[in-house]
Amino acid sequence: MTGPGGAPPAATRPAGAVAERERPAPTRYRRRLTDRDGVLAWLFLAPAVVYILALVGVPFLLAVAFSFSDVTGGDPSFDWTGLQNFGRVFADPVFWRALRNTLVFTALSMVFIVLFGKVLANVLIADFRGRWLVRFLVLLPWTTPVALSTITWLWMLDSVFSPIDWVLRQVGLIQANMFYLGRPTLAMASVIAVHVWRLVPLAAVIMMAGLLSIPKDVQEQALVDGAGYWRRMVEITIPLTAPVIAISALFGAIFTFTDMTVVYVLTRGGPTNETQVLASWAFFRGIEGGDIGQGAAIALFLFPLLLAAAIAILRAVRRMEVS
Repeated sequence: MTGPGGAPPAATRPAGAVAERERPAPTRYRRRLTDRDGVLAWLFLAPAVVYILALVGVPFLLAVAFSFSDVTGGDPSFDWTGLQNFGRVFADPVFWRALRNTLVFTALSMVFIVLFGKVLANVLIADFRGRWLVRFLVLLPWTTPVALSTITWLWMLDSVFSPIDWVLRQVGLIQANMFYLGRPTLAMASVIAVHVWRLVPLAAVIMMAGLLSIPKDVQEQALVDGAGYWRRMVEITIPLTAPVIAISALFGAIFTFTDMTVVYVLTRGGPTNETQVLASWAFFRGIEGGDIGQGAAIALFLFPLLLAAAIAILRAVRRMEVS
């Protein structure tokens, strides 16, 4: 038997065909759309892409444009000047000092961040009473706003009322105040110490995740074979967590290379620009000095240096994973 128009009656049609015919068209379209992985991938990535373009891509393009112009705080009109700003930057002795300080600041900070982060990660994975409280206290330097925590250090390193100096005088290690932020070497050491104090918790958490991912049977087999602590550390722990350590070093390098808050709050680049870094010098020249074109030219030097460091670290991570 056939229905009207020669179609089989509804009773003899397949159940799926009846449901598909009776389902509203918009519902079928929505279900087909949600089943397409390529469309869903772009939908989920779109907010992140828009965020990066709006807060990173557009300012970067503006910085490139401003570096070839004479834009200032008092005259926002755009006039092409070519490489004039870069020539002025190269002729500025403070720029070369800031570049040197940036490289030294980043290199020394990364050594201590990776070292102390590894030690702290080993402490955090140990089984002891009150571990949750220790983990909470360790994370405080990273969760506290950087300006607030740096202001606290500004008081602790004060040339007159420093509690650190008071303790050192009480135990007889010093006779007079140290003037941590008034002497070039001590000022740079203070900036590095505060920055390391801030970033060690982040490195420790990243490395702790890597340590917890090591199979327990590997550690137990090493213990059965009689391997001591240092042998297990050198032959098992470090090789298996090397990619994680490299990633923590990459994050630390990015935060260190582009950071100016610690320098700005503690020393403002002093004394006599001895603690000036590229990020802070670009801010002083471009924002406080009003020379936006030259400030943008200084800031652009951060990009190739940071890109080279990131590529080197990521290539090292890839080689570690392959090996």
